[in-house]
Amino acid sequence: MLPFPCLEGAPLAEHTTIRLGGPARFFADCRTNEHVRECLLWARAQGHRIQVLGGGSNIVFADSGFDGVILKVGLLGLSFHEDAGWPEVEAAAGEPLDELVRLCVEKGLAGIECLSGIPGTVGAAPLQNVGAYGQEASETIRTVKALDLETLKEKEFAGEDCLFGYRQSRFKSRDAGRYLITGAAFRLRKNGRPNVRYPELAAALGPSEPDLKAVREAVLALRRKKSMVVDPADPESVSVGSFFMNPVMPQESFKGVEERWSRSGGREPIPTFAASGGVKVPAAWLVERSGFTKGLRRGGVGISANHALALVSRGGTTKELLALAKDIQSRVYGRFGVRLEIEPVLVG
Repeated sequence: MLPFPCLEGAPLAEHTTIRLGGPARFFADCRTNEHVRECLLWARAQGHRIQVLGGGSNIVFADSGFDGVILKVGLLGLSFHEDAGWPEVEAAAGEPLDELVRLCVEKGLAGIECLSGIPGTVGAAPLQNVGAYGQEASETIRTVKALDLETLKEKEFAGEDCLFGYRQSRFKSRDAGRYLITGAAFRLRKNGRPNVRYPELAAALGPSEPDLKAVREAVLALRRKKSMVVDPADPESVSVGSFFMNPVMPQESFKGVEERWSRSGGREPIPTFAASGGVKVPAAWLVERSGFTKGLRRGGVGISANHALALVSRGGTTKELLALAKDIQSRVYGRFGVRLEIEPVLVG
């Protein structure tokens, strides 16, 4: 009898928002730090591979499943307090991210309201430096707690030591596979005014000065319109959200992209956003200008009818999904010379 809940042959499609993936040899639902440690020790002793799973909204499993241990991080717990006059919230990694945002907005705490509607758990926030509508988690993350998978000791990282970048952190790059995030602390602003930077969100809010609740409702409405809120009633939301990241490039490289676009007959200007080290180009624009339309269907997969970056499953397979993704990457590179980077984790 194992000291933590564990199933054999659990279908991984039931644990991901894109509903793809075969069975896991073992599926461990770890609700405490001790469960996590016991699972890691057992898997190590048995020689099993381990894959950490959070909310399943940014991961794609192979059709054959995973021949190892899926460690589902189900750590729960929230606490609000003040530190040197600043309100803070500490959240365990398994807490739903959108529920954390909702509670903070209700309490008048500003700083993460634009992250409304993002699926997944708190543990993904520092891992991927999640962001939306001009706001990133790194702006408010004060500390991150993580378990060293070698020593099984917990370590705390200050936000500035997490090496945050666009959809990046040390946990995804330099220290990928070394740490399991167990929680994070966010430093927020009491009765803070929302910081609206994104033009689409500003247009949706109108000219009046919005409060936090209005910003949250506007963000949720925009995301629902794009099927970027997980909804069992919306077949277009059977995805992992944006499948490709918006490419960021130096200004000189962007000039080359503009030249290729012009030579191919393109007339409209390429949209850009300011970014550290250069400019950010919307990947959705590149995808559509490379001949991939919203609503496209190939076998059992396709592109969402509401967002060109969301690849959706329509009862298909992971093999079909990745074939479509590869075709998109190839044609975007052929037309623009830009390599689109896949955002979700691909397992197996």
